[in-house]
Amino acid sequence: MAKAKRVQLVTFCDNGEVTLEVRDAGPGIAEGLLANIFEPFFTTKPAGRGTGLGLSVSLEIMQQHGGRLTAENHPDGGARFQMTLPVSSESGGQSLPGAATTP
Repeated sequence: MAKAKRVQLVTFCDNGEVTLEVRDAGPGIAEGLLANIFEPFFTTKPAGRGTGLGLSVSLEIMQQHGGRLTAENHPDGGARFQMTLPVSSESGGQSLPGAATTP
């Protein structure tokens, strides 16, 4: 029987930053590719099937806003991406209603 497909989204606030974590239950990212996935024009797709710019543009946008974008393989399997941004001073550092925070 095939393994069930699953995507897990987790958000948390810590030390003045808010993080969105996206994790799947797939095979993860091949170790030989992890170091390159944020490079412009890097792709594992065949020619004509994508430009290889998606993750590099996403990383640049995050950095322009004082944030980070990371990718790794989760110890229990699957890939995990984390997008972290500083809490906006415009919000007064207040959490949104219903937002989870960590002590």
